[in-house]
Order: sequence, then C-alpha cells, then structure tokens
Amino acid sequence: MLQISPAPFHSILVIQTKFIGDLVLASALAKNLRLEFPGASIVFLCEARFESFVMAHGIASEVVAFRRDRMRGTPLERGKELYAMVRALRRFRFDLTIDLSDSKTSRIVTGLVNAKTRVGYNPSERPLRMLERQPANVFAKPYGFDGQHFLYRYLSPLEALGIELRTVIPNLQPLPLETAKALALLGQHHLRPNAFIAVHAGASFEGRRWQPERFAAVIVEIAGETGLDVVLVGGPDEREIAERIVARTAPSVVSLVGDLSLESLLAVLKQARLFLGNESGPMHMAAATGTPVVGLFGLTEPSRWGPVGVPSISLQPPMPCACMAEDLCRAPDPSKACCVWGLEVKPVVDAVREVLSRTEMKLERAI
Repeated sequence: MLQISPAPFHSILVIQTKFIGDLVLASALAKNLRLEFPGASIVFLCEARFESFVMAHGIASEVVAFRRDRMRGTPLERGKELYAMVRALRRFRFDLTIDLSDSKTSRIVTGLVNAKTRVGYNPSERPLRMLERQPANVFAKPYGFDGQHFLYRYLSPLEALGIELRTVIPNLQPLPLETAKALALLGQHHLRPNAFIAVHAGASFEGRRWQPERFAAVIVEIAGETGLDVVLVGGPDEREIAERIVARTAPSVVSLVGDLSLESLLAVLKQARLFLGNESGPMHMAAATGTPVVGLFGLTEPSRWGPVGVPSISLQPPMPCACMAEDLCRAPDPSKACCVWGLEVKPVVDAVREVLSRTEMKLERAI
C-alpha cells in the first residue's frame, strides 16, 4: 500500500456519480477535506443535473459533469462521453483521487486520471468481474470510523488517508437569494414558515414509492388534527403522483412538484416544520437543512440509509415482507423491491404525531 505523505494535497478529485442523496451525504467528506487542506482545489465528478447544486452550496471548488443518458447509450455514445470526461479531468493534474462510486466506470476513470494517490474500497461494494481491476493504491474500509450508516462509507476514505474526522453530519443551508424566493413563493400560496409539512411521494423506482392514496390519508388526518398546511415537492416526472394526492385531499394542499430547482427545493425544505417522504434524495436534503423527518422505507435498511442529525422516525414494514408485487419486485436488490407498500397508514400518522410532538417541545423550550 502507498505510504501517505504528510504534505498536503493540492488538487483532489471526488468521484460521486450517483444521486442527489449520495451527494448530500458526500458533502460531509468534502467538508472534512476542506478543513484538512484549506488551500486545495476539490473537484467533484457528478451528473450534469446536479452541477449547479454542488457548486452553489460549496460542496466542490469545481465540477466536471457527465450526462447519464449518454453513459447508458450506444457504445459509441458511452465512449465519447467517457473520453470527454477523462479529458476534462486530466487538465487538473490531480494528486489525490477518491472514488466514492465504486463502480466499473469510476474505476476506469480513476485509472485513466492516474493521480499519485488513488483511494478506493476494499472490498468493493460489488465483486470485480473478469478483466476488471482496482486501480486504487490506498484502500478504504466499507464503513469507516466504526460507523454503520452509509454516511460512514463516504467518510471512510478519510480514515484510510489518516485524516482526522472533524465533522460528521451533512449541513447544507439555502442561499439567501433562494430563501427569499422560497418565502415569496410560500407567501403566494398563503403559507407561513414552520407551519407546513413538506411531503415527497416520489422516488426513482416505483417500488420505493408508498401509495399516493395512503399519503393522502395521512395528510387528511394530520392536517385536520394540527391545522398545518401541506406542500408537495418533487421532480417534473412526479406530477401525476401529486395530482392523485391532491385529488384526495383538502384545498390547503399545495403542489410545487416540478416547479423547483434543487437549490429552491432546499430552501423550501428548510422552511418546513416536518418532512414526510419515501427514502430518496429530498429526505436527505431536508435532514441536511435541520428539518425533522419521517422517512418511509422498504427493503432498504433504515440504519444504513435513514436521515441523520435531526429528530426523525424511519418506518419499515415487518421483514421479511410478504411480496406486494411479484411481477415488479426484484429482491434482494433494495432499489427494486416493493416492500414499502406494506406500510399501513396508522403507523405513519403516529410517527408524524410523535416527531411533531418532539419538535413542539423544543420550540417551547426555545421560546
């Protein structure tokens, strides 16, 4: 194994090609790197749609972005995108590469960039296939600092490099301009800060989305009981889910689904009294702003992927679950299993009440 020099690194590449929730968790790694090497340039390799968010919130000094659709295209399209990606990266002359993605493509990129110090995982998340190689010369444990949450997987390279862990919990706060825009938008809908629940009923895979009808049932009960308004959030491809919820709920439910950039979404989540939603990127974004969370999980283990650093309850149906959709489930892959559909309405209502009660007590103490 390479012996780490005590001299600071000057140009650092972090490869995080996954999703927005992963980037939120990886922001804690970036913060520690910045504290350890304040003069270093920290570059993130990430998907193009996340570039402005990563830059706006200071997660990276610079971003090299790629298009996921091209990386999933024809061999020629993939080759062109990979060539452009590596060419853009090599101009930085990195002396440290940290591969958080731990994928076949990220290992290829690590090898081609060829920084002197290259951190990867041992063992890899998935076994290397024939002809694959691990270009790393410094190896991080699957979970560093004796942690169990996936956050500690993204912090593990620090331990491998002998860097002190100075901060753990991701902390992302909206920009002042985005806060002003969020307050103005909420005002247009007669919504007050800290007086609404943000609900995200979407997720990247259908099986990870709790049924819209059940979200609606929770909203009706909690809104009627507490007087809190409800704001639906999500991406443009989740509008149909929002429409199904709005059709079953009171007029006080406002849908901002498809109307917010990631930067604006963060600002809206910061103003919420509570976040209720499926295991997804917005859940981690809400937690990173300090907003309490009720998270709904299926086969994914909440102890690995639950919200961190805020009052929260993560709900999961009893395991092993009775299969809810045999034609759709692809267990044991947690991203392709419909176990969350087994959650009933009552435990979710009870969890929302419990977290609201905890935060109410904190508010009273503060006053």
